[in-house]
Amino acid sequence: MEKINDNDGNPSSSHQALKGTARWAASLENLLEDPEGEFLKKEFSEENVLFWLACEEFKKTQDKKQMQEKAKEIYMTFLSSKASSQVNVEGQSRLNETILETPHPLMFQKLQDQIFNLMKYDSYSRFLKSDMYLKQKKSEEQDENSSEAQSAAKRASRIYNT
Repeated sequence: MEKINDNDGNPSSSHQALKGTARWAASLENLLEDPEGEFLKKEFSEENVLFWLACEEFKKTQDKKQMQEKAKEIYMTFLSSKASSQVNVEGQSRLNETILETPHPLMFQKLQDQIFNLMKYDSYSRFLKSDMYLKQKKSEEQDENSSEAQSAAKRASRIYNT
């Protein structure tokens, strides 16, 4: 299989080539992983986004003591009955602090998947129809059209001024 390279000779993929709102529209994962997609937190289900991000970070934890601390933090912040940013997941009532005694990287995976699906089929589809997203998309399209027109003018100017 031949690799496709971008203008700089770097390997390119359709997802890497997409920018801004086009990247966000391609998948919820792209939006969640994009630092510029942060306003999703402000607009829709902040606790769900924060829980998903915390779980992603938790999976990367190697040190057992650190894993135990992060697991407790996730539990106390999102899953406990007294959580400050409680997420609504099935089976939540069956979770208790005993799960924190033997943490492992995928211990929250099932709950994370539930939250991801909730965001994907509810928050994400609303986000793609939101005024905020549509305004950003329109602004990007206008900027793109403007820079394309400027580039064409510069090329024409170089041709005629040589």
